[in-house]
Amino acid sequence: MSEEKENQDVQSAEEEKTEKLVKLPLSRIKSIIKMDPDVNLASQEAVFLIAKCTEMFIESLSRESYTHTAQSKKKTVQRKDLDAAIASSDSLLFLEGAIDS
Repeated sequence: MSEEKENQDVQSAEEEKTEKLVKLPLSRIKSIIKMDPDVNLASQEAVFLIAKCTEMFIESLSRESYTHTAQSKKKTVQRKDLDAAIASSDSLLFLEGAIDS
């Protein structure tokens, strides 16, 4: 009986470790992928990679925006900081005009 409990503990520890690798909901990302009519099948690895890349992109955009916030000696990131980050970074220029309220 104790061996069964030990196996469950190891399995739950592995599940927690996997959950911590990605913060975005994988099921929601998979449903967004399936909305594309050109995609028939999306493997779990592909969904995981898309989620991880998305998190890294959001983190990068946030850091760049915060840089502009800190330069103006503010503590709250505002829309103008996001716009300034997009305008100043060549790698983010594809977002210009895409984020409209």
